[in-house]
Formats: sequence, C-alpha cells, structure tokens
Amino acid sequence: MSRLKPLIAANWKMNGNNALISEFTQQFAAKTLSDVDVLVCPPSVYLAQFATQVTQYQSAIVVGAQNLSEHDSGAFTGEISTVMLQEVGAKYVIVGHSERRSLYGETPELVAKKYSVALRNNITPILCTGESEQQRENGQTFDVIAQDIDAVIALSGIQSFNDGIVAYEPVWAIGTGKSATPEQAQDVHQFIRRHLAKYDDEVAAGVRILYGGSVNEKNAAELFKQHDINGALVGGASLVSEKFMAICQNAQSNK
Repeated sequence: MSRLKPLIAANWKMNGNNALISEFTQQFAAKTLSDVDVLVCPPSVYLAQFATQVTQYQSAIVVGAQNLSEHDSGAFTGEISTVMLQEVGAKYVIVGHSERRSLYGETPELVAKKYSVALRNNITPILCTGESEQQRENGQTFDVIAQDIDAVIALSGIQSFNDGIVAYEPVWAIGTGKSATPEQAQDVHQFIRRHLAKYDDEVAAGVRILYGGSVNEKNAAELFKQHDINGALVGGASLVSEKFMAICQNAQSNK
C-alpha cells in the first residue's frame, strides 16, 4: 500500500437499524485506529442519529451518505441536498455507485454533476467506477473508467481530485462473492492513477483510490498490500461490526 492514509468505508445500502448503529459506535469507541480513516454510510434516515452517537461515544467513525441530488433545493420529491447532508453531520458522499447507474440510469455526466455539487458544499465525494463482466471480457475496462473520470475533469477540472476520492468497483464483483485478485485490482488502480497523472502528476499521487467488490476480512490484507490500493469500499461485510473492524485493522497493519 502507498503511504496515503487508508480509508475504509462501509456502504450499508438499504440495510441497518438502530441496534446496528449502537453496536458500531460502541465497537469503534473501544479500539484505536489512528492510522486509518473509518467511514460508515448508512441509509439517509439514520444519518443524524448516527452522527449524534458517534459524538456521544467519541467513536473513530465518520458518517457519510450513499447518494445526493445534483440540485440544491426544489420540487424533487424524495431527493436529498448537500445542505441537508451537512446539517445532519455527513462528511462524505458516495456518487455513481454501480447500482445507481444500473437501476436508476445515472450517466457519467450526471454523476459528475453530483461530484461537483458535493465539493462545492464541502462534502468529500467518493466517485465509484467499474466495469461489467461483459465489458471486462471485451477489453473495455480502462475505457469505462476513463470515461467516468474524464466526465468529472471536464466539469470540475483535475484539481477537483485534490478533495475527492475514487473507488474502483468491478460490477461483476459487487455482491457476488467474487473479488478481483489483488493483482487485477492493482492493475486497474495503477491505470486510474496514471490516467489522472496525464492531467497532473501531483494530484494523481495524492488521490486515495479504494477497492470495492466483495471485500471481506479474509481477502482484505492481500488487497491492502498493493501499492495503489488505499483502502476499501465495503458492502456486505460492513454490516457485521467485527468483520468491518477486522478489515480496518488489516488496513492499519499494512499501511
């Protein structure tokens, strides 16, 4: 792993409850993880409560959101603005997750707008990108990822990655139990960094790139040994506090 401080982010998706929030805040209050940033993104209805409990237990966790609107306000029923996220204590937001793209039709251009809106309101965006199994078989992996990154650069400029994060999530590995090998993941992470370096070497060197796709406490250590993997975006394993803690500890020991 490079010397960038690792970030381990939990994406609970449409899971979790009050009991799980209490379990996590207490579990992470009892452990010292000074060399790792720990982020949990619960469903939006739990954001305020989670942020309050993090403060109460002096937990190592930072709270983030799973999605946001590209609009600041208005007649957009069911949507959530960055101002609202700020008020309930969210510090990060996931944008462009493959499920948002496949289920809700989010395009690279829309995702770029969400990335820009988050930055404008001092919330750190985590830009998700990754290829489907068919795209990988067709040799399109790098093209898909470059398109997502270039959409952000076209709208917000390369300097926007000084305050953002990239998460590589191969679609074929999300929720399937399959995971990219450490070598496969490193190849793509290296491509992402080199692609950013075409625009600015310094920005590329400083951006944290996370791996996501069936990350668990068993495969995390080998993934984190890779030079360009700076943490993980964790799905299913993030719903069990002991498993998520083990992933965080793996990141710290491989820093």
